[in-house]
Amino acid sequence: MDLTASFRRKHPHHAPKVSWGWKLPALFTAALVLLPLSVIVLSWSSDQSEIWAHLIETQLGRLLGNTLKLLVGVGIWTMILGVSLAWLVAMCEFPGRRLLDWALMLPLAIPTYVVAFVALGLMSYSGPLHTTARLWFGDDIWFPEIRSSVGVMLVMTTVLYPYVYMLARSAFLAQGRNLMDASRLLGSGPWRSFWRVALPMARPAIAAGTALALMETLADFGAVAVFNYDTFTTAIYKSWFGFFNLAAAAQLASLLLLFVGLALYAEQNARGNGRLHEQTKRKKGDRYQLSGMKAWAACGYCLAVVILAFMVPIGQLILWVWETSAQDINDVYWRLIGHTFSLGAIAAAIAVTLAILVAYQQRLQQRPQLGPAERIATRGYALPGSVLAVGIMLAFAQIDASIINPIREFIGLPASQVLVGSLLALVSAYVIRFFSVAFGPIQSGFERIKPSYQEAAQTLGSNQWQVLKRVYTPLLAPGIFTALLLVFVDTMKEMPATLLLRPFGWDTLAVRIYEMTSEGEWERAALPALTLVIISIPPVVIMIRRSRQSG
Repeated sequence: MDLTASFRRKHPHHAPKVSWGWKLPALFTAALVLLPLSVIVLSWSSDQSEIWAHLIETQLGRLLGNTLKLLVGVGIWTMILGVSLAWLVAMCEFPGRRLLDWALMLPLAIPTYVVAFVALGLMSYSGPLHTTARLWFGDDIWFPEIRSSVGVMLVMTTVLYPYVYMLARSAFLAQGRNLMDASRLLGSGPWRSFWRVALPMARPAIAAGTALALMETLADFGAVAVFNYDTFTTAIYKSWFGFFNLAAAAQLASLLLLFVGLALYAEQNARGNGRLHEQTKRKKGDRYQLSGMKAWAACGYCLAVVILAFMVPIGQLILWVWETSAQDINDVYWRLIGHTFSLGAIAAAIAVTLAILVAYQQRLQQRPQLGPAERIATRGYALPGSVLAVGIMLAFAQIDASIINPIREFIGLPASQVLVGSLLALVSAYVIRFFSVAFGPIQSGFERIKPSYQEAAQTLGSNQWQVLKRVYTPLLAPGIFTALLLVFVDTMKEMPATLLLRPFGWDTLAVRIYEMTSEGEWERAALPALTLVIISIPPVVIMIRRSRQSG
């Protein structure tokens, strides 16, 4: 029995005092998150009645309708696809199940905007599928129109269903089949047992996964831009670069935040109620053994999803790269690689450093729950990149005008924009958005380390900084590496914030993909897209391992 831990639980007032210096990283990160949010809210003080009259008359209804339609469609389809796949893999035994178990998560390695332009390249009128259909069946053959709301929903579903799949799979694994067997013994059939027993118990996990998919749908800019499907993210971009009106873009961003807030509220409620009664030990054969046509149908269904969502896009990208590699692997490509890697490394280093300091401060205070500052700091992941870009641009422009330029004029320097259009603005957006990505592995690593290590080091004369450096940092090495890798890759894939905030001459692979796809040059976009996909596979492998361990 840990007598020290027992004493702390009984006497919480004996917890060591933590100096304000250790609280500053959490306060700084929370302030960084609140800065763009407060500026966006205050943007309503600016009179944009003429712009809003134009939007209401021409676009607002379509924006609302398209956004709601996309949310409903992606939400329903990701739920159906993710739950059905999770049930088959977690609860049934069929040929290829072990391989398909992790292969079904691979679509997370492909950004939505990559799948979007691959789908358009394959299924457009001049694409290979439509061309082959006309050759075989004549020019009058009906072919589905990919540039439609249904096409956007299908593309986003193929990328986002793993969010539901991972959480639902873990929930079904935790249940086992004992309760299902008990329901069958009481006279319920397989479907009735599934609907009445298994599904309600997994509902919190399913709701949390669906909410995460919906937040990604709201934040998406690349896929909807490729499809010319107007939503709030594309409207923000057009207001900024079309009307050259940043205040109107901020007001549109605030409306998008309402949708994000609802999705975040649903996700937090689902996670808060998501405790399951797990089996103490899962038996080796604790799955339903499928045989005959049922087994091959289950295998075919899972395999078809993997082929359509991962293998087809990867194969098409490789084919396009093979056709155009001679002209695309040049100095411009390597410069894009350098910019992308540099931004990813800078953002990862800052985010992980802040995450270590914030998590260590929580450990010093011996609080199992996050404090207000930490909770605010970890909410940045819910902010779409376009919203962050608008908020940071407005906030930094105000700081330039009211603080930096008066100081420059006082010391005899001409007024100029120092923060606006700088690397600092872009990296700030990355840190806000991906701090929680770094905080998760770091916090989990701290929870695995016994507090007695810290107490022993302090007894031997080490101060709090030395304990962090000599005790915790070596033990946290796997979590630090995971956090660095996750933030590094997420930063490289981020399109809207990079597109809107990048300094002149700092194009990245994601920006290159946007420029090529906006001109309809799918083949030219394939090389940077394939590069991003290859880089994104290692973090997905890490997520797969974590998911299997939690199961």
